[in-house]
Amino acid sequence: MELTKNYEAATTEQKWTEYWAAHQLYKSTPNHLPAYSVVIPPPNVTGVLHMGHTLNETVQDILVRRARMTGYNACWVPGSDHASIATEAKIVQVLKEQGIDKNTLTRPQFLEHAFAWKEKYGNIIYDQIKKLGCSVDWDRVSFTMDHHYYQSVLQTFETLYNKGLIYRGARMINWDVAAKTALSDEEVEYKDIEGKLYYIKYYLAPENGNNEKTTTEKGINPQVVELKNSVLSSSETRFDHLPNNANNTSLVGFSNLEKNELEFPYITIATQRPETIMGDTAICFNPNDERYKHLAGKKVLIPLLNKAIPIIYDEYVDPTFGTGGLKVTPAHDINDYNLGLKHGLDVIDTLNDDGNISEAAQLFVGIDRFKARKLILQELTKTGQYSKEESYPSRIGYSQRTGVVVEPKISTQWFLKMADLAKPALEAVTSGKIKIYPSDRFLATYKHWLENVKDWCISRQLWWGQQIPAWYDDKGNMVVAPTKVAAQEKYELQYGTANATLTQDADVLDTWFSSWLWPIEVFKGISDPNNADFKYYYPTATLVTGQDIIFFWVARMVMAGLYFKNEIPFTHVYFTGMVRDKQGRKMSKQLGNSPELLLLIQQYGADAVRFGIMISSPAGNDLLFDEGSLEQGKFFTNKLWNALKLLKMWEEQSSNSENSNAENKEDHFAITWFENRLAEASQEIAEQLKNFKLSEALKTTYSLIWNDYCSWYLEWVKPEYGTAIHKEILQKTFTFFEQLMALLHPFMPFITEEIYSLLAVRKNAESLSTQQLQPTTISHPSILQQGIHLQNTITAIRDIRNKQQLKPKETIQVALQSPNTENYKNVASILQKQVVANAIIFTNKEIENSISVVQGTDTFYITSPYFKQDATASKAEMQKELERLTTFLQSTNKKLENEKFVANAKPEVLELEQKKKADAEEKIKVLEGALKS
Repeated sequence: MELTKNYEAATTEQKWTEYWAAHQLYKSTPNHLPAYSVVIPPPNVTGVLHMGHTLNETVQDILVRRARMTGYNACWVPGSDHASIATEAKIVQVLKEQGIDKNTLTRPQFLEHAFAWKEKYGNIIYDQIKKLGCSVDWDRVSFTMDHHYYQSVLQTFETLYNKGLIYRGARMINWDVAAKTALSDEEVEYKDIEGKLYYIKYYLAPENGNNEKTTTEKGINPQVVELKNSVLSSSETRFDHLPNNANNTSLVGFSNLEKNELEFPYITIATQRPETIMGDTAICFNPNDERYKHLAGKKVLIPLLNKAIPIIYDEYVDPTFGTGGLKVTPAHDINDYNLGLKHGLDVIDTLNDDGNISEAAQLFVGIDRFKARKLILQELTKTGQYSKEESYPSRIGYSQRTGVVVEPKISTQWFLKMADLAKPALEAVTSGKIKIYPSDRFLATYKHWLENVKDWCISRQLWWGQQIPAWYDDKGNMVVAPTKVAAQEKYELQYGTANATLTQDADVLDTWFSSWLWPIEVFKGISDPNNADFKYYYPTATLVTGQDIIFFWVARMVMAGLYFKNEIPFTHVYFTGMVRDKQGRKMSKQLGNSPELLLLIQQYGADAVRFGIMISSPAGNDLLFDEGSLEQGKFFTNKLWNALKLLKMWEEQSSNSENSNAENKEDHFAITWFENRLAEASQEIAEQLKNFKLSEALKTTYSLIWNDYCSWYLEWVKPEYGTAIHKEILQKTFTFFEQLMALLHPFMPFITEEIYSLLAVRKNAESLSTQQLQPTTISHPSILQQGIHLQNTITAIRDIRNKQQLKPKETIQVALQSPNTENYKNVASILQKQVVANAIIFTNKEIENSISVVQGTDTFYITSPYFKQDATASKAEMQKELERLTTFLQSTNKKLENEKFVANAKPEVLELEQKKKADAEEKIKVLEGALKS
């Protein structure tokens, strides 16, 4: 068949995607081979593959394809995660666009819409995985809301509850006001920002008896309001009277009141959150703070509400922060909540679930929390109670799911005790049972999470997800069971009453509570624990995932595997780096700096995209994504295509020639050299992949093909114009190319499969992806050095030709002076052809009026009638090299003359330094001789 001028990626990719699927080449079933199983980190069903996914899936495919080609039964399980918060938000948005309010639907009606949406859009990400060339087993697609998976999640909940590890209670939790659900501590992302401290005046309450008798139903004290108004209206009144205690900079009072000396002092409190003022239930000072000891037993009035609250003392308060006083709002801060429990304070929640001010606040009801902050400050300015503001470095928690500022909130939720689960998960990694790559960066992170673990809030106030299997009667009595029938039976046994009306808990479980079972339940290890697949494929081999979910997912999967199966879920974990743009920013839809994967594939081809992202992805480190690397990948595919066309042309010439069996000994050097170079590189690649240095492995493969094979080997065996290549050499050349395609295949599956199919006639269902890589050995180590020497010589002489501006057909004559002329006899014709010389002669003396090139201990004297310049430039370069070598020799001698160095150096180090000295001395001698000529 006639090959196209350039490689056509789209046509090839479509062809092989269909071929692999039609022949089910990646379908895996248990057999006699060792298993190599990998589970895909399930992307959200709402999403599409971004560049982080692209890197992750490419890494997995490289490992899986390589395993398949090295004797393993490779099984790669695809799937997706239901992603409770993100998916529900998306479906609510879609329903809103259709004029449907979620609140008008029943739960079953909403779930019907959700599953319909999932069926319509959930396969988009699978199509992208196929486009990328991922060799997954499509018969094993899993989804965390599949029936068997759903039931397994409920089963594990019941097991943990019965073991006393799951409990329900009111706790201070993180609340997402956009998703209107609780979050776990790990789902809160803290950011350092420049915040504000607002200084607000709290008036001391009048000592006129019980505060309840001096407040209205809303807590407003008319007497105080009237007094305050009269004070504020007096032009003679100033907020500048200091008490006798000179150190008290926060306690300020009024003076010069009309007709009496009544003092009405106030306390200044610094706060970051004025919008929670209406939820204050105390003001707290450190008991050792002398400035505020005299206020014991007194009360202050909440600004705007003028409701009296007590002054309390606790050593928790830092007297050096702000004014030394703390407004205590137990409903809106975990530390305040603990203070409230300790001192018996009320808990007043002034925020609704959506982040608006609640009825309990009495003021600004229904207004957004941050808008309310501005309005409160405006009102406090009018009343004279807003003193000032200061910039203050602060850490604010944001929801990783929706990006909104998280609110601390008292809420009744379900929790999982983590301490006992974390201990064996930590030991599994520190003992080496599970190996983390790169360990120098991420082992410490893993240990930090597990050594500082907190109980996990596992309930979410959503409808999309696994509904918590807890059932309540009308009195609040509860049983935990996976189904209503089971709950009725359990209830009757526990409470002795039959036919009770039971209602299931409305909350669903955290998405991570289902995905922590992923490597177990994709093989149905919970729902059908004795099945053959689970016994064969579990534990899995390698987990490839992002560094941002070390605790969310990785550590929790280890916990689940050890707890439910008493076995680790995987043996290796490889953390990919973060994909960033050229400015170093994390790629995101918000910034608009993340390219569309399908558009990149359309423009460059899937192989080029895979090449581009892997070539710039050092192990575990962040990578700066640049489309230039994709362009490099596209050039490489065309280079491979052109090499194929050259071989096919030689094949046609050979089949039509009668002289193609002529012997050519020099060409045999090229074959022996490349056999050894291929073996050497194959071993390097195997070692690099073993240590998860995938980028380095790709670079080694790339250099082997582009430089060693295309630039050198093909040139060395290239027949003279008008002659045909020796058939045995041609066959070797084809074999080498096929072996190179096998090495490259895990990185670039489409073009390598296409070239493999065109190199020879293949059987039906035959595929490069299922061929076994052939073992290689280095048989002639010395020939590798000879090959490098030959390449360096050719490059140096070509450089002379370029500097002399010789045309391609203008010949030169090369005289070689060497102590080892035997080394050149089998490569003389290659050298002569490569440098366009009319002869290669051997000499034992310098050649006058020549340009010299020194390579090691060999000197090449080059002459030509076409030279346009004299030897001055060559002489200057040689003089420069002589100076460099002289300096190097002096440095080496100094080291060897150092008695301390010689005494402490390892024998091999000392031997290397001595060899460096001998080599430098020999080269200096050769250069000095060449310069004389």
